Amino acid sequence: MSAPIKIVMLGEGRVGKTCLTLRYCQDQFNESQESSVNATYFDKAVDLGGGKDIKLAIWDTAGQEIFHALTTVYYRDAYGAVLVYDVTYKESFMKVEKWVEELRQFGTKDISIVVAGNKCDMKNQMQIDKNEVEEYCKKIGAKHFFTSAKAGVGITELFRSLGESINSINLGISIKVQAQESKGKKKKGLQIKDVKDTKKSNSKNDVCC
Repeated sequence: MSAPIKIVMLGEGRVGKTCLTLRYCQDQFNESQESSVNATYFDKAVDLGGGKDIKLAIWDTAGQEIFHALTTVYYRDAYGAVLVYDVTYKESFMKVEKWVEELRQFGTKDISIVVAGNKCDMKNQMQIDKNEVEEYCKKIGAKHFFTSAKAGVGITELFRSLGESINSINLGISIKVQAQESKGKKKKGLQIKDVKDTKKSNSKNDVCC
């Protein structure tokens, strides 16, 4: 397995970033989980199928405005981002655009993004328009998942999709670089190896889950 790939969890305070991370990495859920006041790091291997897996280094960041200035520090060298909003609190979805803009400005080029509509188990309190959400995610080139840290819904699928996206982008870059190197070597009359034979290197304001 190669070195861990950095992932950042982003979103407003109390949308459930920590609960999602803990559910995925440790299969734990705390109904009274407090909001993060600093960034916490977790490791987790993702099975991509076909005997291939990648290791994610997941950074759970603080979403409160008073910590916002520090969050952009964690964008550096991140190849994936999970943008989390609370489906029972529409304003948290409206703020997703802010996180996307910051990722474009401070994040890694070609960073993979997925959007998580968390607390989907609270269907009777849902405030978002599904069509609006899907249209926005399509616009920014991100897949959308409805998740519930409490019920354990949609989380594995979300991270697997993110892992596949990162792997696909990195593979494409690797092949492009190899092709460029091969072209250069051919000009120098050197024998090269074919690319295909190259080894693949409880209320909406109080509950945070």
